[in-house]
Amino acid sequence: MAQPNYLNFDKRSYAWKPEIDYRQQPELYRVGKGEQGVLICEPYKSEIGQYWRFRTKMIAEESSEKIFELFEKYLAAGDFVGADMSRKYLQMGYTRARRYANYKGGRKYDAERDYALLERGTGDPGKAEAALVFYEKWKEAEANLVYSAMKSDWKHAKG
Repeated sequence: MAQPNYLNFDKRSYAWKPEIDYRQQPELYRVGKGEQGVLICEPYKSEIGQYWRFRTKMIAEESSEKIFELFEKYLAAGDFVGADMSRKYLQMGYTRARRYANYKGGRKYDAERDYALLERGTGDPGKAEAALVFYEKWKEAEANLVYSAMKSDWKHAKG
């Protein structure tokens, strides 16, 4: 039976640390996979996270636009960490909204039944529209040539 990966989470070996200011020490930032570090890396978490919403399609549109504006602002300033964190928030908007579209209350596992997978298709269909909004902005960010080059250089140099 598949269980959520957060059950065996090892904070000590996690590449991202909440006590680090990644603007002051960007060399400590790692791209990682997917959304890793998105809810930890300050000051970006606070700067971007305040705009991250996906309750409805309209809210998702406003949210994704604002986050994409931040993405472009960070790129213009040569701040790869900020741009990558913005991209991660866009990706997370998609994945979280999809989870709420698929599962009632966004819960995928039942903690009371040894983390059994809950029934899919019980969620809020409106969240699928919000997910699509974020998906399009996420892919737009990833397709940005300046970002792609910065990401490739960063991963090669720092990880």
